[in-house]
Amino acid sequence: MPVHATPVPILKDNYAWLLQDSGTGALALVDPAEADPLIAAIAAQGGRLDLILLTHHHADHVAATELLRDRYRCPVAGARLDAHRLPRLDIALDEGEEVALGVARGRVIATPGHTRGHIAWFFADGAVLACGDTLFSLGCGRLFEGTAAEMFASLAKLAALPDETLVCCGHEYTLANARFARTVDPDNPALTARIAEVERLRAAGLPSVPTTLALERATNPFLRAADAAILGALRARKDNF
Repeated sequence: MPVHATPVPILKDNYAWLLQDSGTGALALVDPAEADPLIAAIAAQGGRLDLILLTHHHADHVAATELLRDRYRCPVAGARLDAHRLPRLDIALDEGEEVALGVARGRVIATPGHTRGHIAWFFADGAVLACGDTLFSLGCGRLFEGTAAEMFASLAKLAALPDETLVCCGHEYTLANARFARTVDPDNPALTARIAEVERLRAAGLPSVPTTLALERATNPFLRAADAAILGALRARKDNF
C-alpha cells in the first residue's frame, strides 16, 4: 500500500508534509516549523502522529519539533551528520539507511548544497520524495553552506529517481522560480505549459506542489544544467534576479 503526501501551508510560504502509510494509517510529519496549523492538520487525519522527519536544521523547518514530539510522544528522525544542530534526534541516520512508517520504508538520500547536512526522504512505495530545500518546483535551494558541485551531485541523485516520483518540497516558490526559468529557457513548451498551470493553481489558492520528477526534468533549469559550473552560474543569477 502506498504512502500518500499532503502539503500543510505554514509560516509565510513554507510547507510541512504529512505522509501517511495507507496500509496501517501511520502518519509522519516532515519539517514542522509552526505548531497550530500542524496540530489542526493532524487532528483532521485522526489525531495520531507516529514520526517526525527532518530534512535540515533551519528554524523554518524545525521550530515546532520539540513541542510536537512532546504532544504526540513520537520519535524524531534526521541526519546523523547534523545531529549537533538539529532538535534532539531519537533516530539518527546516514545515507542509504531507512526509517519505518507503518509497513513503508523511507530511505535517506544525502543532499548537501543548501546546508552541509541536508537530507531527503524517499518512500519508494508511493514514490514520495520529501526534499526540503534542495529541489523546488522550477528551482533549487540557495547554496548557503555547500558548493555548486555538491548541489549538482545532490540534484543528480534526485533526478535519477523514477519519473512518477512526487517532489514534496519545503516552500511555495514556484511562481517566483517560473519568472527566472522563463529567462533561461524561453522557448521550452513544457515550461510554458507548466507556468500557465501554476498561475491557475495559485490564482485558485491551491498549492503548486507536489510536482513530479518527470515534469521537473522537462522544465527545471537547475535539473537541466549540464554541469556544476552551469548550475553555479544559474544559481548566482537567480540569487540576484
